[in-house]
Amino acid sequence: MTDGGQSGEDVVGWIEDFVGGARRTLDFAHYDLHVGPAHAPRIREAIRAAAARGVAVRFLYNLDHRNPIPVPPPAEPDAELIASFDVPARAIAGVPDLMHHKYVVRDGETVWTGSMNWTDDSFTRQENVVAIVGSAPFAARYAENFGELWTTRAVEQTGRVSPNPLRIGDREVRAWFTPGYGEALSTRIAKAIASARRRVRICSPVITAAPVLSILAQVVSEGELDLAGCVDQPQVHGVIHQWRQNGNVAWKLPLLERVMRGQFSGKRSEPWRPGGGLHNFMHAKLTVADDVVFLGSYNLSRSGERNAENVLELKDAQLADRLAVYVDGVRARYPRFAFHDVTR
Repeated sequence: MTDGGQSGEDVVGWIEDFVGGARRTLDFAHYDLHVGPAHAPRIREAIRAAAARGVAVRFLYNLDHRNPIPVPPPAEPDAELIASFDVPARAIAGVPDLMHHKYVVRDGETVWTGSMNWTDDSFTRQENVVAIVGSAPFAARYAENFGELWTTRAVEQTGRVSPNPLRIGDREVRAWFTPGYGEALSTRIAKAIASARRRVRICSPVITAAPVLSILAQVVSEGELDLAGCVDQPQVHGVIHQWRQNGNVAWKLPLLERVMRGQFSGKRSEPWRPGGGLHNFMHAKLTVADDVVFLGSYNLSRSGERNAENVLELKDAQLADRLAVYVDGVRARYPRFAFHDVTR
């Protein structure tokens, strides 16, 4: 998905089709669901129709967040809309960190996942990647994670689902969950980048996870690998400003600056402001390292290691080529990342 590349009506149609295919169960885990009157009735009716035909529906959503974060503040899902679905729902209080998932498990067989929140701006004005995976063993991993959240209602007690590989056809696939495997996920992505011989492509709003930042700085410095990507410039500026104020993390600043001086574009999105406004962030969360793909809800960030996040990892040359082209298309839309207007 790209900024302006699809209509909200089309995206809601995707959701209706997915929900409409449910026969037995639907488990929703959503960081944010906040849509206006043009789309709310369609989503509501799709979910209520599923429940009416006997589908067991459950809904989890992020409620609040008490810790300071650099960019942007946490979402405020429409609890009234969610209540109108008339299905069992639980708010996860984001303690100590965010319930940042954007997935649905259907009938224990199929998973909808990726970076897209269910909001009007997410549908139309953000870069996002969505994956639909049809595999009962893969869906079982997501069902296990949903069960952790539903039972404990505590982010820090979840994400302990094993990332051991699964076979889907001739592909080896892993499902990663945080915070249980947060640091291991960052290390896994860093190792994939370090092992790449042809290309690395990245879309991530920010890049602050130490293992990933370190290997990217090394790759940029060596200048031998085809490495490029796109970030959200105001969000990265917010990180730089915060790190300059916090001596405990200032050691990462030279790494981040080295990476951003490589082949990285920066979307000049609208900075977050109190009271709302346009949320057109560069929101895709995707890494391609040769033929290996990582995609999901996880920013390449230290806070992402601690949130409740999920990532699909798979090796597939055709898909990797397609997504590398996508990243190149996104970064071509925006200028090179610039440091000149970072607040000191």
